[in-house]
Amino acid sequence: MMYAQDVLIVVNRLTAAGVSVWLDGGWGVDALVGKQTREHIDMDVVVLLTQADLAHSILELADYRITEDDFPTRFVMQDAAGHSIDFHPIFKDEQGDGFQQLQDGSLFCYPASCFAGTGTIEDQTVACIAAEAQLLCHLGYEPAEKDQHDVHLLAAHFQLELPAQYQK
Repeated sequence: MMYAQDVLIVVNRLTAAGVSVWLDGGWGVDALVGKQTREHIDMDVVVLLTQADLAHSILELADYRITEDDFPTRFVMQDAAGHSIDFHPIFKDEQGDGFQQLQDGSLFCYPASCFAGTGTIEDQTVACIAAEAQLLCHLGYEPAEKDQHDVHLLAAHFQLELPAQYQK
């Protein structure tokens, strides 16, 4: 499990080293709404591709090890206590849009505006992928119960249109 304090330790460690990090996924959603709404088995973070090695090195010093390596699409690091971090490296273009290379070679676009998202975890402000982009990240696959929860929460909290595949 990843608890709020675990997330903050990782975020603070990375940002102190100069790594730009945006929370995504479940913890990103909970930070955006300002409270924990469900349990989390991991934390998802978006980092700059050029800072992925630095993020890896910083967390290795804290006894995290790579457990899944699909670089440059993603990589997962975990410590002995089972704290798991799912990294989504991106590169940015001149307009500030971020692009993650997917496993099939295509690119997923994070619009520049999504990097302005902020949220709170235990009264600490953290950078998050904005709500509209979080909805985009939840499309194109069969949603699990946690995805249903996150998307409905985002749509209700930010008064966004619920994507069609979640209106069932």
